[in-house]
Amino acid sequence: MPYPLFDRSRLRLLPLAERHHDMSAAEILPLNAEPPSFEHPNLSLLAERIRTARAAGRPVILIMGAHVIKVGVSCHVIDLIERGMITHVALNGAGVIHDFELALIGATTESVARYIHEGQFGLWHETGRINEIIRHAAASGIGIGEAVGQAIADGDFPYKELSILAAGYRNHIPITIHVSIGQDIIHEHPNFEGAACGAASYTDFLIFTQSITALEGGVMLNVGSAVMGPEVYLKALAMARNVAHQEGRTISRFTTAVFDLVGLPDDYHTEAPKSEPAYYYRPFKTILVRTVRDGGESLYLRGDHRATIPALHHLLVTP
Repeated sequence: MPYPLFDRSRLRLLPLAERHHDMSAAEILPLNAEPPSFEHPNLSLLAERIRTARAAGRPVILIMGAHVIKVGVSCHVIDLIERGMITHVALNGAGVIHDFELALIGATTESVARYIHEGQFGLWHETGRINEIIRHAAASGIGIGEAVGQAIADGDFPYKELSILAAGYRNHIPITIHVSIGQDIIHEHPNFEGAACGAASYTDFLIFTQSITALEGGVMLNVGSAVMGPEVYLKALAMARNVAHQEGRTISRFTTAVFDLVGLPDDYHTEAPKSEPAYYYRPFKTILVRTVRDGGESLYLRGDHRATIPALHHLLVTP
């Protein structure tokens, strides 16, 4: 090979006990807490669509960015999994890290500004255990989500009740992890194996795609994922529709919803022109417009996840 490689054996990893954490288990919003105020006309409609989908045995797929965990609403997601209201959760690589750290030490999230200055960002010994689990997942032919969920559920994790991955494993609900290599702190570690991570994450992608094949009559939620969510969903839907068309079926009548903070045009059902910045916001053009134009419907809910997720949970669990 003509190009030099960085020697990871020179890295110094420190224990998590020496890291300052910006988020702890104390900030997790309990289920019985008064939810932050949030009102939106689309919220009750979305809750109705979710109830209808589940009553008909159709899926409710939740795609999440890691920030949903960091703002402390994991318990609400876990409760909806346990109630059978969510049938699949898709996370990015950062999501599995925050979930794992919370379950292990009851804290997560380091100061990027502080630790990148010190050259220590991401280089924490215990978090690298995820790489060993991923290696096992690849060797066993299972996905990252299932492997890490099992490790947390069956292992010595004092805060495992806060783990979305463990909840998925216990309830036989797929939690899939969609990794972009080089984006997550565990990719810095000397024990990271790119081939294993790629294989296990691709297994998760195929599991996710299989869930999308049943989306007709279902609901797909994208909460705080600006790139991974819309891109993985788009490719999976293309694959699912390819096979459906060969079989004389359609996957067109379903509901999508995007939860985010980005301001969109009032008419978010019409694609913005390329001259407008909104055109380049993938959840807008992919999830709210292009993939539902054949008979589906889309909803946009703008607000802080710490308010929107508990508000949706409240509507779904209140008789």
